[in-house]
Amino acid sequence: MNHADAGSEIAAEQSYVTRLYDQLDTIRARTAKSLDDLRRSPIVPTPAGRAERDAFDALHSERLRQLSAVEDRLCFGRLDLAGGIRRYIGRTGLSDDTQVQLLVDWRAPAAAAFYQATPAAPDGVVRRRHIATRGREVTGLDDELLDAASMDAAELASVTGDGALMSALTAHRTGRMRDIAATLQAEQDAIVRAPVAGVLVVQGGPGTGKTAIALHRAAFLLYTHRDRIARSGVLVVGPSPVFLRYIEQVLPSLGETGVVLATPGRLFPGVEATVAETPAAAALKGDLRMARLIRAAVRDRQRVPSAPIRLVLDGDPVTLHPRVVAEARGRARQTGRPHNDARVTFVKHVLDDLATQLARARRMSVDDDDRRSELLAELRDSVDVRREVNLCWMPLAARSFVARLLASPGRLAAAADGVLERRERELLHRAADAPWTSADVPLLDEAAELIGVDIDESTARATEAARASAERREALAYARGVLEMTGDAGGMLTADMLADRFAAGGPSISVADRARDDRTWTFGHLVVDEAQEVSPMLWRMLARRVPSRSMTVVGDLAQTSSAAGASSWAEALDPFARDRWRVAELTVNYRTPARIMAPAAAVLAATGITVAPPQAVREGDWPPVAVPLPAAVDADPGAAVAATVAALRSDDAALGGGRFAVVTSRCGFGALSAGVAKALDGEELAERVSVLDVDDVKGLEFDAVVVVEPADVLTESPRGANDLYVALTRPTQRLTVVHHRALPTGLHTLEPAPELAPAP
Repeated sequence: MNHADAGSEIAAEQSYVTRLYDQLDTIRARTAKSLDDLRRSPIVPTPAGRAERDAFDALHSERLRQLSAVEDRLCFGRLDLAGGIRRYIGRTGLSDDTQVQLLVDWRAPAAAAFYQATPAAPDGVVRRRHIATRGREVTGLDDELLDAASMDAAELASVTGDGALMSALTAHRTGRMRDIAATLQAEQDAIVRAPVAGVLVVQGGPGTGKTAIALHRAAFLLYTHRDRIARSGVLVVGPSPVFLRYIEQVLPSLGETGVVLATPGRLFPGVEATVAETPAAAALKGDLRMARLIRAAVRDRQRVPSAPIRLVLDGDPVTLHPRVVAEARGRARQTGRPHNDARVTFVKHVLDDLATQLARARRMSVDDDDRRSELLAELRDSVDVRREVNLCWMPLAARSFVARLLASPGRLAAAADGVLERRERELLHRAADAPWTSADVPLLDEAAELIGVDIDESTARATEAARASAERREALAYARGVLEMTGDAGGMLTADMLADRFAAGGPSISVADRARDDRTWTFGHLVVDEAQEVSPMLWRMLARRVPSRSMTVVGDLAQTSSAAGASSWAEALDPFARDRWRVAELTVNYRTPARIMAPAAAVLAATGITVAPPQAVREGDWPPVAVPLPAAVDADPGAAVAATVAALRSDDAALGGGRFAVVTSRCGFGALSAGVAKALDGEELAERVSVLDVDDVKGLEFDAVVVVEPADVLTESPRGANDLYVALTRPTQRLTVVHHRALPTGLHTLEPAPELAPAP
């Protein structure tokens, strides 16, 4: 195709894309005006009037958020079907004012052929066109012929493009993940559209697109099963804050905002665990035996006195008998309720016995209900009675309970009897005021599950529930009527969602906002990234968040670095989802060139780990190289590495606008980070260089990566080979290994690049 013809095709597509944006602007302006008029209009001073206003406010606000989120790359594809039918594919569905469909949402069944059609099975597709845009301007086209025999000569002459997928793979990284709705491949799309039920494990090596697929699957499920999932939202759990910042724009760009992003250290409301745990302690705290220990520790706070306790109320003696306390404890435990909830049964039984004794001491009838109520109130007001009852069954709070348990060798020994050995108990010991670690969070959640809500909070919740019950029924009925009047809001909202808006006091509180701060919230779907790092105790915690077990679990067992992580998916998932999980394997590496994957896989093989790396789609333009550092590097390693990064940039103009990562061992991170920042201070390059340790680099990708002192990474932890494998597979273009010590086996064959070494 000549340049003139290509220009004509781009101009034609530009005309259609402009029409789409005009329609988007029209809908957005119309919706904004409706919202403005609504907010300016007087409020009908009745509950129904306020509910109606809030409902329409919610509808219009939600629509505006969605329309704004899909502005970038609104349309990215076109299907030419047999019979001359054209179907444009984009981030959302759009129709004109006569309800003629202009744009098909990429998640709709009508768009499936854009991802699934092949020359062997074209599914009625003659041509698949990828449309590249920048802002609202069409910048390029890429066509795939699936059924050339169905095209006439004029149509064949209009075929254009250089490969949309390869363009996306070789484009500079920006430091934020972009959605891949325009370039999903068939094996990826099959996973995105897989059935919602059960646990879907997406196993794939580096660069196979696991994270992007999981996020697109979440968007697809929210679109396809909105009634089921949107009301309770989606929880996405990622390995680090750095990773969450990297992916946080993907779902909004696909028009979905009802999602909570969290690291394991932030899954317990009120706790932000950022302190690192030792590998041995992390492995122990992740062990399922900790659930038995926490349970034993809670039951240990339900005590029976060794001897009768004599109490005096206004001169009249009563006795707290061990037999009565034991019977009360048994009755409370039989309820099966959490500790604080079951305490109500315990206290009632104990006080009933004391009230009977007090009535007899005062020669009163034990059957007089009014007088008995007065005696029970007197017992509750007694400081001595409250003290002794509390000592038998103390109301607890999860955080203080776990802190005191781990700080007390005596309590630990009592709870761990028959569960842990002495040396293991010593690993758990910590100061009561020590900061929480990520490994502590599942212990806090386990304790909270067994303890229940605080007593004061429980009373407040019961009162609120009674007050809200009638309002909820009324709100649901009214919401259904509102949705009927508004044509179901394009499927974006359900009656339950609108009723939740009313209960929350209007449209300002989203599902994600409410779910984020409620430990007992249950989500409609869960996405777990880098799932190979999740400990058994953390899996137990996550399973509580999704009782339906609707999960997308993505990971690579060859990249497991945590001492508490999994060595098989059965080991990880069978305890809570036996026979309810399945594996989908990704086999194509879209990120890491073959020339880089080879030495990375060799590192694993040299340590006895057998792995079949995914097939890379690119050989790569640059071989991975090794740069020996001068002997004096120990004095200022940061400056030396910064000089290497600068040399890399000047060595290749093609990477001039790309992102660089310097990856180091955990122990070497502090000094190296400070040194690189100091050396690059004031340089334009500094904004594009990230210094990360082997934990924070998980799930990320960069144009060029400099791995510093791989021998330190390899020997730093029992799973150092896995850490090094992760670090080596982050680049999309160039890998440089900077070292002073001898290179590990597998990297010793790297091409030397002394020209990149800093001057002595």
